[in-house]
Amino acid sequence: MVDEAKTEKNLDSQVYSLLEKVRAKGGSFRKGVNEVTKALERSQAKLVIYAEDVSPKEIVMHLPLLSKDKGVPIVQVKSRLDLGKAAGLSVGSAAIAIINAGEEAHALDELVSKLK
Repeated sequence: MVDEAKTEKNLDSQVYSLLEKVRAKGGSFRKGVNEVTKALERSQAKLVIYAEDVSPKEIVMHLPLLSKDKGVPIVQVKSRLDLGKAAGLSVGSAAIAIINAGEEAHALDELVSKLK
């Protein structure tokens, strides 16, 4: 039996690693729930990442539904502080959308295939 907590932690670290690589290699992403929502509505987002520890939960509740409607993969991570840190912010971020993975497109495709 696979330890679910280890699997989740491994997935979180893969997501953070991808964000750091995209940022380092000149890719682009949108930070914050409003910007992520706009990117989804404009069909710009390639992957949506949102934090589980957002309070109140209503702030990010629409993201999974909107992502499904637009056919964009979405992944939830544990910590908004870690999410912000991976995106190069000094504060947490409730949500991030990768717009252009740049040189890390293969890494994005690999992560998306794991999510399916």
